[in-house]
Amino acid sequence: MEPVVILAVIAMNVVLAVTQERGAERALDALRDLNSPTCLVLRDGVRAEVDTVAVVPGDVVLLKTGDLVPADARLIESTGLAVDESSLTGESEPAEKDADALAERDAPVGDRANMVFSGCLVTAGNARAVITATGMASEMGRIAFFLNDAQKMQTPLQRRLARVVHGVSAVAVLAAAALFATGLQQGEEFWAMMLAAVSLAVAAVPETLQLIVTLTLTRGVRNMAERHALIRKLPAVETLGSTSVICSDKTGTLTQNRMSVRRAWVPGAPAVQVGEHAEDPRALVLLRRLALASNATIEPDGKGGEKIVGDATETAIVRLLAASGETREALLAELPRVGEVPFSSARKMMTSVHALPDGRFLVLTKGAFDRLPFAPASDAELAERQAAHDAFAHDALRVIALGSRVVDALPADGELEALELDLAFEGIVGLIDPPRPEAAEAIALARRAGVRTVMITGDHAATAGAIAQQLGLIRAGAPVVTGRQLAAMTDEELVENVRAYSVYARVSPEDKIRIVEAWQEQGEVVAMTGDGVNDAPALKAADVGVAMGRSGTEVAKAAADMVLTDDNFATIVEAVREGRNVFSNIKRTVYFLLACNLSEIAVMLGAQLMGWGTPLTPVMLLLINVLGDGIPGLHLANDVSDERIMARRPIGRTESFFSGITRVIALQTVAFAAVGLLAFWLGAFAWLPGGEGPSLEAGQTMCFLVVAFTSVLHVFTVRTRGSVFRRTARDNMPLVWSALGVIAAFSALVLAEPVGAVFGLAPIGPFSWACSLALSVVPTLVAEAFKLWDNRHETWLYRRRLVRHENRGEE
Repeated sequence: MEPVVILAVIAMNVVLAVTQERGAERALDALRDLNSPTCLVLRDGVRAEVDTVAVVPGDVVLLKTGDLVPADARLIESTGLAVDESSLTGESEPAEKDADALAERDAPVGDRANMVFSGCLVTAGNARAVITATGMASEMGRIAFFLNDAQKMQTPLQRRLARVVHGVSAVAVLAAAALFATGLQQGEEFWAMMLAAVSLAVAAVPETLQLIVTLTLTRGVRNMAERHALIRKLPAVETLGSTSVICSDKTGTLTQNRMSVRRAWVPGAPAVQVGEHAEDPRALVLLRRLALASNATIEPDGKGGEKIVGDATETAIVRLLAASGETREALLAELPRVGEVPFSSARKMMTSVHALPDGRFLVLTKGAFDRLPFAPASDAELAERQAAHDAFAHDALRVIALGSRVVDALPADGELEALELDLAFEGIVGLIDPPRPEAAEAIALARRAGVRTVMITGDHAATAGAIAQQLGLIRAGAPVVTGRQLAAMTDEELVENVRAYSVYARVSPEDKIRIVEAWQEQGEVVAMTGDGVNDAPALKAADVGVAMGRSGTEVAKAAADMVLTDDNFATIVEAVREGRNVFSNIKRTVYFLLACNLSEIAVMLGAQLMGWGTPLTPVMLLLINVLGDGIPGLHLANDVSDERIMARRPIGRTESFFSGITRVIALQTVAFAAVGLLAFWLGAFAWLPGGEGPSLEAGQTMCFLVVAFTSVLHVFTVRTRGSVFRRTARDNMPLVWSALGVIAAFSALVLAEPVGAVFGLAPIGPFSWACSLALSVVPTLVAEAFKLWDNRHETWLYRRRLVRHENRGEE
């Protein structure tokens, strides 16, 4: 009968593990679907954003810098288009594309200048193209078997856990061999000891650890998704818990990305405030020309209304123009656009060229005040412009400048960038992008958690400094490092001084990489945000690359480890909290399972070495392992975060699971083994009141109850570093119900004699029950006493370090 029961228990364990793992895989698959890229298509004259998998041949797709090409397509229109086709051709340089080019029918992929291909990334320009092939019919589909990666890679956390399991397995095998040899030496039956040894080896190995890690990571990914953070690469979950520096963009992440024009200035006149609409004639002229040099458009929203499509800055300009009674479309009808030099983060400007009625061309260039190539001007004019700019910037306004010139003809070679020189200064506008209300609080929370926040922006230094002060990131007078100052530093100088800087302005994508690497040289774990094509290298260089879900390009998302669906800095801090909680839950589970499993080894070996016999039968061992340890352990792995988790330092990059708990595991193992052995001795050798006398079965039953109940109570002890009585159980009711269920089930097995007999359990008297319950509580009391001492010792050390720090400061 016993082998049948053992097989039934093992089968139950397998079913539980398979069910949980399949559930985790389904959850991860669902989250991967949320990460699917989207594209902009033109259907029935209306722009619509659809998943790339939903495009069909005949769709007209709109491409811009940073987009992922959804399918093979023939270009209809293109402006300065360049596409990274390295995944198809192996060429590292982007391929220049031209809608007017013609290619031979059998031309290789790299020579088809009028085509774009599925899975490639737009690195410059914009275009319209008609879809010609999708899925397996595309060029990428034909070589899809090269891209398939059927191997499931383990995360570093899972690999570290695997080493723990292997180590414990080796100990379990040695213990089983020692148990077998000792039993034979003492005259026990060969097959009985063989079964006991094998059962001990099986029960003592924490094989559920790997499953628990998978479930915990999955739960962490799901929790982050609910908080608007989509994890693209599973190792990012554990790395987030170690993050000590967050390098964040300003626009849209620390601010609301809801631009509105607040002020305008043209030479020779005072600055004017702009409200709901532009009333000043000079401001209106400036606004019209800025709108001509923008790509934001007003389109039907599908609900009978209209919406503005474009980036935040251009949307603010077009919205204000519309509120003033004019439209960009009407202006373009009068001055049609004949050419464009697209905006890039490296140039920080864009140019549009418009045909004038007299046959000449109007060149309009808008962008950063200090990047536009204006015509020479007098010192007085330059001082006037600079003063107006500085006044805007010090009020935390984002400054956009406009320059213009009129030319008789366009360059014969089509290189419109040659027109960007000797521009007449038209004026500037100041736009406000208010800080997110929750950003300042998130920065303060990160600071308390030992996480440094660094703001990196392309805005002017004065604007960046003003916003940083509003966010509480820096104090008045703190340095703001510009891209030029950064370029003047050597890498060694930057590494040496990087801790002194919290705000960087006018930086290039290359500067971001240097900043990330400088912090990493200081031993920090760095998270970096980005949204543009040129941000991709910095996102890859960071320990955790964070892309923007709303404003980010597909290139940035592809390079990132995590995507923020709300583009919110506070979401990063919440993801750090969840990353810490994942590591904390796994660490607690390791502590729980190892203490339980090692104590089972100690009980079995201890009793056998003292010649008392076998304290737990194979069936009892497996029952405790599957029900007493396994089920509560699964719920412990999904525990909510400790309220103090963001009041601690970041988790060390190589911090061990045993950091700070080795002594506790050893202490608990000794306590568990002591009460288990005492319970076995009382039942097997002592005459207890109300019982039928000592017997091996009574000893095994009492030992079974004590070891099982101790494990269940232990799950609450490991939940917190503080007192178990100070943390409510209501925040993890599944754990409470599973613990109560296990206690009830094990009690029922002993009380129901016919059922208990199947598992080798015997009825015991009230006094034996009382002894079992009392002994089960002892390890919990020992653990609580140790935690009390440990917390007081930790407080003493902290105060001692604080006094030393203050004394050094006085010196």
